[in-house]
Amino acid sequence: MAVSERDSDPDFRDAIEELEELEEFVDSAEEREQVREAMRTLERARPRMFGRLRDGFDSRDAGEALVGSFIFGIPMIVEGGTLEIGVYLATRPLFVGVTLLFGLALVLGILRSVEFEKVEEDLLFGVISIRLIGILAISGGAALILMTIWGRVDWTTPRVAASQTLVTAVVMAVGASLGDILPEA
Repeated sequence: MAVSERDSDPDFRDAIEELEELEEFVDSAEEREQVREAMRTLERARPRMFGRLRDGFDSRDAGEALVGSFIFGIPMIVEGGTLEIGVYLATRPLFVGVTLLFGLALVLGILRSVEFEKVEEDLLFGVISIRLIGILAISGGAALILMTIWGRVDWTTPRVAASQTLVTAVVMAVGASLGDILPEA
């Protein structure tokens, strides 16, 4: 069935279906491979809700991550509930670990939505994502600096201060990852 017969507003799925139909009708293995390559190209070019990652994590990505981190982090820094949560976590090391792992899982999930692991220029030693490290460093550093210079933590009680900063850093990391992947206007 041709796209024009389905409706007047074809979409990405229609194009893939047309290529799949074409694949069945081509005569040679070489032609089939060309159709499959066209489908793979179309999949990579597919519009995404959250945009697309450029080649590697650069200063522009770091800036986007910093802005996202700041936007998400400011309410956490000025809100007293963050400090209360940090006090609670400070006496529960297991919950600190769970909070840290939960934050990491959220960030990985967000980055996975744009297939960050496929950006080869972004891998350190071919294994570790520079984007992931950058986002965690930016959000963690921003949380540490802002919580400290704005007097939101008291480092004479390091366990409490670190827990309070961790709560803020988790939220800032979510903001940083979203800031990095959202499409540009």
